[in-house]
Amino acid sequence: MSATALYRRVLLKISGEALMGEREYGLDPAMVTRIASEVKAVNGLGVEVCLVIGGGNIFRGVAGSKHGLDRTTGDYMGMLGTVINALALQDALEKTGVHTRVQSAIEMRSVAEPFIRRRAMRHLEKGRVVIFAAGTGSPYFSTDTTAALRASEISADVLLKATTVDGVYTADPKKDPKATRYKRLKYMDALKNRLNVMDSTAFSLCMDNQIPIIVFDLFKRGNIKRVILGEAIGTLVSD
Repeated sequence: MSATALYRRVLLKISGEALMGEREYGLDPAMVTRIASEVKAVNGLGVEVCLVIGGGNIFRGVAGSKHGLDRTTGDYMGMLGTVINALALQDALEKTGVHTRVQSAIEMRSVAEPFIRRRAMRHLEKGRVVIFAAGTGSPYFSTDTTAALRASEISADVLLKATTVDGVYTADPKKDPKATRYKRLKYMDALKNRLNVMDSTAFSLCMDNQIPIIVFDLFKRGNIKRVILGEAIGTLVSD
């Protein structure tokens, strides 16, 4: 691994909405290609990279339940949306020459491997990028929780949460011009102040397993690599 890389193994959480780019729905091929190129740059440092991708660009179970859809059914639909996103990113990564595996929590052997912890870790050791799809395989759990769970299972050094803002703020910066960004934050302070970095289940998992979280802006080119190299961007949540 490159001596300049701060982390050995990372889990990158990307929202489904990020894959929309400038679109209102679905996938923006240019955005998917850009994310793939940034992941390749990190993989090229010798860092072991795995990803969890949301499905909000296709379907959200919570949103469906508000319109009368059974919540469990809606959550399973959302999980299938994450598989679509995972396959799209896998294709983009493979086209750049990065060997990739998709592991799904819902068994679908024709398109993805089942999630097996030891197999995932072996892929990472061989330099492959692993994309975890279909959430936890159970309803009522967000992809943030999936990211925290998988990060814990594979002993990731850090969970990188790529968002549309450049960190965690005291209030919504889009609504409150006086909102200020935290550079560092403790798990308990984020939970007590309900700062909505991640849901409470995900936060608790990271806190219990001492996995730091870095929240940063995905839309600024090169930020993924900057975080890996230890540049002080975004917000670090830890003990």
